[in-house]
Amino acid sequence: MPHPLHPVVARVTQRVADRSAKSRAAYLARIGAAAAEGPARGSLGCANLAHGFAACGPADKLGLRGKVKPNIAIVSSYNDMLSAHQPFKDYPDVLKKAVSEAGGVAQFAGGVPAMCDGITQGRAGMELSLYSRDIIAMATAIALAHDMFDGALMLGVCDKIVPGLVIGALSFGHLPVILVPAGPMSSGLPNNEKTRVRKLYAEGKVDRDRLLEAESSSYHSPGTCTFYGTANSNQMLMEVMGLHLPGASFVPPNTPLREALTAAAGHRVTELTALGDTHTPVGEVIDEKAIVNGVVALLATGGSTNHTLHLVAIAAAAGIELTWDDFADLSTATPLLTRIYPNGSADVNHFHAAGGTAFLISELLDAGLLHEDVRTVGGEGLREYRATPRLLSDVLTWQPGPEHSGDPAVLRPAAEPFAPEGGLRMVDGNLGRAVAKVSAVSHDHRLIEAPARVFDDQEALHEAFAAGELDQDVVVIVRYQGPRANGMPELHKLTSPLSVLLDRGYRVALVTDGRMSGASGAVPAAIHVSPEAAAGGPLSRVRNGDVIRFDVDSEKLEVLVPDEEFAAREPSGGALGGDEWTGTGRELFTAFRQAVGPAERGARVF
Repeated sequence: MPHPLHPVVARVTQRVADRSAKSRAAYLARIGAAAAEGPARGSLGCANLAHGFAACGPADKLGLRGKVKPNIAIVSSYNDMLSAHQPFKDYPDVLKKAVSEAGGVAQFAGGVPAMCDGITQGRAGMELSLYSRDIIAMATAIALAHDMFDGALMLGVCDKIVPGLVIGALSFGHLPVILVPAGPMSSGLPNNEKTRVRKLYAEGKVDRDRLLEAESSSYHSPGTCTFYGTANSNQMLMEVMGLHLPGASFVPPNTPLREALTAAAGHRVTELTALGDTHTPVGEVIDEKAIVNGVVALLATGGSTNHTLHLVAIAAAAGIELTWDDFADLSTATPLLTRIYPNGSADVNHFHAAGGTAFLISELLDAGLLHEDVRTVGGEGLREYRATPRLLSDVLTWQPGPEHSGDPAVLRPAAEPFAPEGGLRMVDGNLGRAVAKVSAVSHDHRLIEAPARVFDDQEALHEAFAAGELDQDVVVIVRYQGPRANGMPELHKLTSPLSVLLDRGYRVALVTDGRMSGASGAVPAAIHVSPEAAAGGPLSRVRNGDVIRFDVDSEKLEVLVPDEEFAAREPSGGALGGDEWTGTGRELFTAFRQAVGPAERGARVF
């Protein structure tokens, strides 16, 4: 029997549904009308249809002439530079065979770009990273726009790729869609050692060769990076939200079980089309309950702060209005159940071995923190996701998941959490609204009142750190890093110098309208500050020496300057001008800077 739903979860879900009633109804009407038309290729002209299957074999051509065989689109983010996506090279052939065995046809419909924030950190290319999410959504829509398909398989893993694929798929919400993951690389250099070497390099105590050796020992093979950043948060969310097959998220690449799960996705999506018995459109899988389930799971695992942007944008694509207040309220009711780097020393392989998603979902369901009565690609109800996939005599089966955590230092039951509340907080005050990730921040560091040191770019901060100018209690302001200013780059390279200051005994915090992602660590940080400086937000009026009060537990972010004096100030500092924002392809994205919305609304360009 389903467990009673927690009253906070019930209240927030109802609030989201009430707020979204009109837009959600319009969305469902739109995808319902599309579904009523049946397989779209049936209405294509003969020349159109002939173009659509010209490269197919005779049997597939015959199957696609009518409305008998479902046609499945494959949309992939494959490239062999990114470790997380390199395993996708051979997936299309595996999926085509599986779909054929299930009585359908599969066509590779299109590719989407996939850039790596780990490579572009601190570089100009990072300023295109967030925008790439919406490019991926658009590219997904182009792939599906040929009206040839009855379902889709989306191949993607990392930061902006999975949200972009889902947003694009929701524009074709009448189709069933399964996300197909690739799995994490094996564990490399222990995370504590990697962090130690990074700090030594920031202090100038080891050289670049030693740092590169450490990094190469951490990121060393095909598969997703093993820390719990946005990529692995994506995988967990897709499973909890019902778009992965149960237990598919963290099975390593190039293993028999991973290949079996990939083939099973091809079989399953064919069953979910309108030509099968269990039509399951993606626009009905992603509903208000699934969105709330995603937020709860994110909070329970201390996941990536990027999802305070991406979940808002995904929800909007399904006609659902999700707000930061919803995150904040759900956080009060959601216990923190994991310790995964950077919120601990373990990585996702340790999490998976300790019980992984099956144990996590079971605990959250039993605590009444997840909606069980949702549609998923695994079947009716989230109860299917309590199971763990296994190969028995080379046959894929799902067995009951573990009843106990295999490592309580990594994964705990809801009755014995690491913390009684979730890993995210929303703070606000006269500096705006912001997101604070607290799952790795000690209680001693959750309140800071100190002078501001203001920077308009990352490089200036690094120079000040190297010169010893930040050796004091300080609130570092890094502004003009929002979506309108320069694409809201991730500021992960600030982690090491700020962590060094913290280790030296100073009280330190970061306040920025930029991003820090799932790599946010022990330094208290108010990120995604909205409105951003480039939109005339309060950060543009902060001066060096202003005292900033950042109180995570009281959810306050304030500059302690008299209101009249602060309001009378003119904005200062430099949002980038059009002529300056060039190179590395940035000039091609000027229209995105002009169209993008605020962080609180998902930083969307549409």
